[in-house]
Amino acid sequence: MTKSSNKRNPYQKRTEKVKRQPSENQGLASDEFVFGMHATLEAIQQGRGNKLFIQDSLKGEKVQQLKDLAAAQHLPIKWVPKAKLDSLSNQAVHQGVVLTITPYEYLSLAQLLDQTKENPFFLILDSLEDPHNFGSILRTADATGVDGVIIPKHRAVGITPIVVKTSTGAVEHVPIARVTNLQQTISQLKEQGFWIFGTDMQGVNYRDWNASGSVALIIGNEGKGMAPGLKKEVDQMLTIPMTGHVQSLNASVAASLLMYEAFFKRG
Repeated sequence: MTKSSNKRNPYQKRTEKVKRQPSENQGLASDEFVFGMHATLEAIQQGRGNKLFIQDSLKGEKVQQLKDLAAAQHLPIKWVPKAKLDSLSNQAVHQGVVLTITPYEYLSLAQLLDQTKENPFFLILDSLEDPHNFGSILRTADATGVDGVIIPKHRAVGITPIVVKTSTGAVEHVPIARVTNLQQTISQLKEQGFWIFGTDMQGVNYRDWNASGSVALIIGNEGKGMAPGLKKEVDQMLTIPMTGHVQSLNASVAASLLMYEAFFKRG
């Protein structure tokens, strides 16, 4: 690949402006709560708490921090038995705390573009289904300075309590846009000067990835990989070399390797 002198547009000139669309903010439906110490602390700090449930007789520094934060925000606290928390969290590992929250508000693509810095790095998750994968990806995205994550509105996991818990609160810090059509979204990103990368078994070694400029990286579905329609929109495919018998990596593991590669190369 040949580099251009234009840092924002390193591969080809794409200057058309994206057509602004109305916000598609969506909230959680019946799952308007989070659980676990880190996720609960982050949600309260972001002002999204409604009511805090703490297990009877639970003590410690983190519990005191939760109580202090709740008091500062006039957040009601209810001390309940473990069975109640098990029920609220659907038998998940709640660490003795469950917080009811205001619905999560997704961004539109226009809002995401408006609030990001020059030469952003976005992740596009193509119909990811496992909430643990999504949460792990958000945790690494926060660690590597990803500017935004884009997910489809339909046939994909959204922000659920499991995603929030697995992300250890990173969901409160990584902007997430939810869109109706990923293929159309990619076309709009190209019009804004983005270079689009995909992941596949056949492609350029990810260690040779030129990740500078405005970049969007597509991570495919856990079982099916990237949709054929999206592959047609990709400027370059990246592959992670493997020598084992299993010729694929977990989606969150693959995404983590690529995010850190971009993190180092983008400085």
